[in-house]
Amino acid sequence: MGTYRRFFKPLIDAGGYVEPFLARSAILDFRLNFRNHRKIVVVDGEIGYVGGFNIGDQYLGCSKKFGHWRDTHIRIEGAAVFALQSRFVLDWNATSKKAKLADNYVDRDYFPVMAPKGLTSMQIVSSGPDSQLQQIKMGYIRLIQMAKKRLWIQSPYFIPDDGVIEALKIAIMSGVDVRIMVPSMPDHPFVYRATQHFCRDTAEIGAKIYYYGNGFLHAKTMLVDDEVASVGSANMDYRSFKLNFEVNAFLYDKEINTQLAALFEQDMAESTLITPEMFADQSLYLRFKQSVSRLLAPIL
Repeated sequence: MGTYRRFFKPLIDAGGYVEPFLARSAILDFRLNFRNHRKIVVVDGEIGYVGGFNIGDQYLGCSKKFGHWRDTHIRIEGAAVFALQSRFVLDWNATSKKAKLADNYVDRDYFPVMAPKGLTSMQIVSSGPDSQLQQIKMGYIRLIQMAKKRLWIQSPYFIPDDGVIEALKIAIMSGVDVRIMVPSMPDHPFVYRATQHFCRDTAEIGAKIYYYGNGFLHAKTMLVDDEVASVGSANMDYRSFKLNFEVNAFLYDKEINTQLAALFEQDMAESTLITPEMFADQSLYLRFKQSVSRLLAPIL
């Protein structure tokens, strides 16, 4: 919203292609709420990128409001790039009226035959309002259910629905080390207060809540025990579960899990642990704002 075609004119004049997703232009377009929140880059069908980073000055840490921008993105090589590019092609062909891409995977210029590059097992999982299955949310619930020792979550927004909340409660009450890290600064006031409400609730039953203090935390990661992780575009909220078009990589690799855990621990050093006692000491006015925002959770 707010980006005009003239912004892309130099790219188009150079021979590039630009399309607005689902051509969202009319005020009364009922698809306006269906945002493509995916972050996908594919180079020659051989290298892929997926995660939380958007493209813009803000995400380079150049914003005066947010300062340092903390995000997590992964680079992929090998057979998994095929699935990531397939997702892009499906999205492009759904919105482009003229410049369709080959989607039968016969065109080897776009879809080269890629042998596995390493030993990481990976799933590229996408979800969106075009399906009722909520694949990424179901994937999150499955990962939460798998946890035996630890479940570490980073998300800029923490507004889970009842299914995810119940799964988290079971994990916490089963003795799993559940840690949830969110930003200590808001980018959307109601979303931020609703996040605080859900953080307070999970802290009261045993989760460790961390407020990241070194700028804005935008990473969307989940670590399960020592071998499973998720990195992608989906936040832990209603909008990502039901309204946004999202894509995540589910990774089954002990080494990658260890690397992401090390990053999480570095972020903990830049964070404040918010205890149940600290939540209990919050003012009545703050708790009121959190409760009101909680009522709005399904539309945030």
